[in-house]
Order: sequence, then structure tokens, then C-alpha cells
Amino acid sequence: MDQDVEIEPVLPDFELDDFLPYLLAEAAEKLSRELADIYRDAGLSTPQWRVMVHLSYSGQVSVRDIERRVSMEKSKVSRAAARLETAGLVEKRADPADGRLVALSLTGQGHTLMARLLPRALEYQHQLEGLLGADLNGFRHALARLLNSERRT
Repeated sequence: MDQDVEIEPVLPDFELDDFLPYLLAEAAEKLSRELADIYRDAGLSTPQWRVMVHLSYSGQVSVRDIERRVSMEKSKVSRAAARLETAGLVEKRADPADGRLVALSLTGQGHTLMARLLPRALEYQHQLEGLLGADLNGFRHALARLLNSERRT
């Protein structure tokens, strides 16, 4: 009597709580939720916050520049910018360097909002730095290595 017996493959030892991609994703999600408490009070979505932060850091830049810097699709940047423009926080102009592009910058109202939000964001960062303590420099170095590494297959 030959019966087809299905043999389950042997799985390697795996601990989810020790799996770095999982831990990094969980940490990023937690930090994003906590940071969102700061800007959501001002009525900003995450894409809007990212555009506003980039503009407060860079001044007048194109949608393409923001897209590259904040790792968001052009359509998301454009939608966020349109909503910010409607809210009076951002203004659009033809890019002086390339008339085919649209340059964005904060309005006076946008500057005022960021002057209120950025200190709160920096306070949150200081809390994280305090939590990491002596591990902070090593953590920053490790993150830089991860962000700048090429995947080897």
C-alpha cells in the first residue's frame, strides 16, 4: 500500500522578535504614529507634513525635488501640495531654473505653522535621543549604513 504522504519541508529557526526587518518596520511605525500626533493636531496628513518639513528646510523647490527627498510618488506630493495651497500654506510658481517645473514654497501662514510645529517635533527627537542615550551615535551610524547599503543577492 503505497500512500502519498505529504512531507512538510523543514523550516529554519526563525524568531520574529529578532528579525531585523520586522523590528525596523515596527519601530518606524511606532515613531511615525507618535510624530503624527504633533502635526495631525494642525490638520496635516503625513504627506502634507513631509512636504511642509521639506519646504521649511529647503525653501523653494520643485515637486520633483521633494519627490526624491521624501521618497514619495509624484502624485502624492502633487496632491499634498494642492491641498496645502488651498489651505494657504504653500504657494506654487513656475520654477525659475526650469519653466516646465512647478516650484513650491511656504507662505507666511505656512512659516507660522511650521514655527509652531517644528519645536514640538524637535522636542520629540530630543526625547528619542534621551531614550537612546549612549547608544545614539552607534544607532545613527547603523541607520546610515542600512540606508546607504546596496542589497546583495
